[in-house]
Amino acid sequence: MRATWRGLPAARHAAGWEPGLEVPAADGTPLITDHYFPRGEGDFPTLLVRSPYGRGIPWSPMYGLLFAEQGFHVVVQSCRGTGGSGGTFHLWRNEAADGLATLSWLREQPWFDGRLGTVGPSYLGYVQWALALDPPPELKAMVVQVGLHDPHALFHTDGALHLENALVVGLGMTYQHRGALPFLKATLRLQRRLREATTAQPLRGGHVRALGGEVPWLDEVMAHPDADDPYWRGASLAGAADRLRVPTALITGWHDALAGQTLDQYARLRRAGCETSLLVGPWTHASAFQRGWPEVFGESLAWLRAHLCEDSSALRPAPVRVHTGGEDPWRDLAAWPPPGTDDTWYAAPGGHLIERAPTDSAPLATFRYDPADPTPSLGGPLLSRTAGPRDNTALEARDDVLTFTGPPLAEPLDVMGAVRARLTVSTDTGHADVFTRLCDVDPQGRSVNVCDGLGRVSAEAGEEARISVPMGSTAHRFAAGHRIRWQISAGAHPRYARNPGTGAPPVDATAFTPVRVTLHADSALTTPRPVSPQG
Repeated sequence: MRATWRGLPAARHAAGWEPGLEVPAADGTPLITDHYFPRGEGDFPTLLVRSPYGRGIPWSPMYGLLFAEQGFHVVVQSCRGTGGSGGTFHLWRNEAADGLATLSWLREQPWFDGRLGTVGPSYLGYVQWALALDPPPELKAMVVQVGLHDPHALFHTDGALHLENALVVGLGMTYQHRGALPFLKATLRLQRRLREATTAQPLRGGHVRALGGEVPWLDEVMAHPDADDPYWRGASLAGAADRLRVPTALITGWHDALAGQTLDQYARLRRAGCETSLLVGPWTHASAFQRGWPEVFGESLAWLRAHLCEDSSALRPAPVRVHTGGEDPWRDLAAWPPPGTDDTWYAAPGGHLIERAPTDSAPLATFRYDPADPTPSLGGPLLSRTAGPRDNTALEARDDVLTFTGPPLAEPLDVMGAVRARLTVSTDTGHADVFTRLCDVDPQGRSVNVCDGLGRVSAEAGEEARISVPMGSTAHRFAAGHRIRWQISAGAHPRYARNPGTGAPPVDATAFTPVRVTLHADSALTTPRPVSPQG
């Protein structure tokens, strides 16, 4: 690790290890736990790391050993039904109770001195929010890295299924806790059979061969697109952030599939008056723990030392640090988003993007979306290795993709905050998706995605429908000589499940029909611009 990640701090202690401890849940179910500890005199605070992905690589070196070397007891536990722990895994029903049961066990350990912190990424962030629903007095600090609080939002947007991410989650939850070799074999199988799984008619059950067997909970989450469905009752832990008083550090990347959830957590904690910090890097969900690990580990360690060890020497002076795409610097801010104003851009004839509002909503451009040859997804906030910024030039050459491009910028333009689109569209079937993306076009014509979003149209055939599409947040500088591009299509497959064009649920659809989509002239893209340079 030290050879791979330069910049990791030197070890302060040798680390010891107690593997395979059985921690009883409230119902007696054994939760298998490894205890890492610093070999040294004195008391040390404890970090709780609960994972459905096993306790081996990468959790043992990256969390157990590294933090123990820095002077922490680290308890790495397999969630119920995973990694040898008893019971049956469920996406959200057991984590709060099992976390509190683990704390009860900790209170009985002679080495536990009453100072507790939590740390971890992805679902390891969800279990932290579960514990924070009723935070115990020992909990003094949390570090949520690329973490979620709302499972529904991980799988669905505006009724559209995040198909590729759903399959990747199913893969990780099913195989990662079984060890590196089974997980690698399962990953290669999913890559080979991804097209089969994502074009199955119906989608329900179509993943069985690609994932090597039934994953019953995956069919269930795919089949419930409505966040208000009773199926999702109790899944969202947003309420924990609304009233939390435990100092919490949040870490994400601009191309992380969970970046939106992290920024929502930040906003909720700020409104609640909770002490919080935010770090947003140039990372995807995975690369935050590859090339981004020195920054992620350093940020996490500084926060935990400040709130568990009364050592704030390594804390940043500013509570927010964001990486700015397009120029590659880090910027320290007092809060996110920074104060700013909105720029509005309008689609215009000839593929132009202008700042002058149109006088009507006349039809502007039309394209045909064919589910048999769906517009492919390219980069963006995914959980898979294909995530991140990509050259969109070939994608934008397709007949089913519209682009509207502004003139070369005379001076740099900063976009910092939430980007959104307001579109007026009509379709010949009444049912379609609209995928909208902001791109940065360099002087050589290379178009790179910055952020994007998807909305759903459901109206009468031929009727104009007005939809608002959140496109995520960004911090990006469009350099002088670059151009702003607005890309519009009717899907991004397999990132999102294909819209069948009939109004039928995508998970159950067996009939698909091509859709002709017309964009109207009052459609607009809104980008936030900071009111003064941030540095």
